[in-house]
Amino acid sequence: MKGSVITIIGGGLAGCEAAHQVTRFGLRVKLFEMRPKKPTPAHKTHYLGELVCSNSLKSDSLENASGILKEEMRRLSSIVIEAADQNRVPAGKALAVDREGFSRYLTSKIEKNPLIEIVREEVQRIPDHLDSPLIIATGPLTSDPLSEDIKRLTGSSHLYFYDAISPIVDADTIDYSKVFRGSRYGRGKEEEGDYINCPLNEEEYYRFVEELIKAKKVETKDFEKAIYFEGCLPIEVMAERGKDTLRFGPMRPVGLVDPKTGKTPFAVVQLRMENKEGTMYNMVGFQTKLTYPEQKRVFRMIPGLENAEFMRYGSVHRNTYINSPKLLYPTLQFRKNELIFFAGQIVGVEGYVESAAMGIVAGINAARIALGQKPVVPPPETAIGSLIRYITESHTSDFQPMNINFGLFPPPPHGIPKSRSRSFIVERALSSIKEFKTQLKYYSN
Repeated sequence: MKGSVITIIGGGLAGCEAAHQVTRFGLRVKLFEMRPKKPTPAHKTHYLGELVCSNSLKSDSLENASGILKEEMRRLSSIVIEAADQNRVPAGKALAVDREGFSRYLTSKIEKNPLIEIVREEVQRIPDHLDSPLIIATGPLTSDPLSEDIKRLTGSSHLYFYDAISPIVDADTIDYSKVFRGSRYGRGKEEEGDYINCPLNEEEYYRFVEELIKAKKVETKDFEKAIYFEGCLPIEVMAERGKDTLRFGPMRPVGLVDPKTGKTPFAVVQLRMENKEGTMYNMVGFQTKLTYPEQKRVFRMIPGLENAEFMRYGSVHRNTYINSPKLLYPTLQFRKNELIFFAGQIVGVEGYVESAAMGIVAGINAARIALGQKPVVPPPETAIGSLIRYITESHTSDFQPMNINFGLFPPPPHGIPKSRSRSFIVERALSSIKEFKTQLKYYSN
């Protein structure tokens, strides 16, 4: 198959990552992206790798499992992490990005790669016969025709859940006399104003929760059952679980002191910078399915946001994923046809970085197959390997999407003190990814 072109369907994070990795082996790619010819309910631009939910890629610290995953990806020359590093905005220990700058950078890098041909067309059907590897990286917003064909291909129904988007506020419309800047426990460079904090007293908080619960929501269609991923629950769904749920969740005030009072607020809403210019702020943890008028009414009850203008309202859309433990090998190859790979959120990982990481593995293995080499699997001691083990070895009857977390890593051996367990996992992961990279024999480095 040497000299063949590898086809990738989907120009999101996983698709771009897979394309980049394939070309590092000196192979050509045909990358299909249906936008802007066929839009989706969530995307707003024609850029590849557009971020439709938060602008945060979560923690960049090695004290966090997400930070380990990012570092592994850096060591594998991730194009997504490169784009994020080049377009980051202040967010404490988190890697948050200028949303448009990130996608524009990624698009430019892919467009300028001489080995990648971008085809702006919708793919509605997977070919029955393949002569070279095909990577399906269509993500959570797979089109209906292709979704039905994947259902045909896999011989099983899709599983799905709902993913909600947080609103974005115009920075000029925030009442800065009522808010204060800072990160929890003083983390991050406070003078850069990583977060804007909107404090609520007890009366304000409970009145807000009451109106949030009463507010009108976007109706779910009768034939669709809303299954929310726990890490991305709509704010009103959390509020319905109990009147104090929010102040122990996304509105928790711990580690924050309002300099105006010298005290910790009863509850707080955090706003995170959305772009480098600081003209837009994202309402952290405020993903929602409220109707637009109700978002404006209820969220303006928050101190400092009484006159806020919303540059983007929150929304809700369906995410799709396959039953990977039943359908995929740990190489991300489809069990019924080893020339077909799946990558990204569709395999049952949750999160930007996790999705992109699956694109790395699919791209590497598709290239190796095309070159007549054996596919490889990152060691389970790595963050990438532990994710793959989860999506391919979980029980098929109750398989659900998962973020990277320390619970997925193999535990340290007996004799390692509990106080050293996290640092041991970090050191072992980075050592293992270094060894894994030596197997790859990249055409370019």
